[in-house]
Amino acid sequence: MGPSEKYEIYVNVLSGQATQREAAERFQVDRSVVVHACRVAKQGALDALAASVPGRRATTKSAEQRQLEEAQAEIERLRAT
Repeated sequence: MGPSEKYEIYVNVLSGQATQREAAERFQVDRSVVVHACRVAKQGALDALAASVPGRRATTKSAEQRQLEEAQAEIERLRAT
């Protein structure tokens, strides 16, 4: 099952077009696949929203990269003192 199919399952369940059981039957997969796809999609959306900063352009840097750069700048600042 490809990512687009998993996304379609998630959208169907999220929008109320189908229950988890109905989506599993429609896509001919086990209900656990539907539950997992919905959980992963929700977490991915939450992670993306947490990383976004309103009013700024999206950067290609991950949250971990930004934290690393901030930590390195702090180390340099402390060394200078």
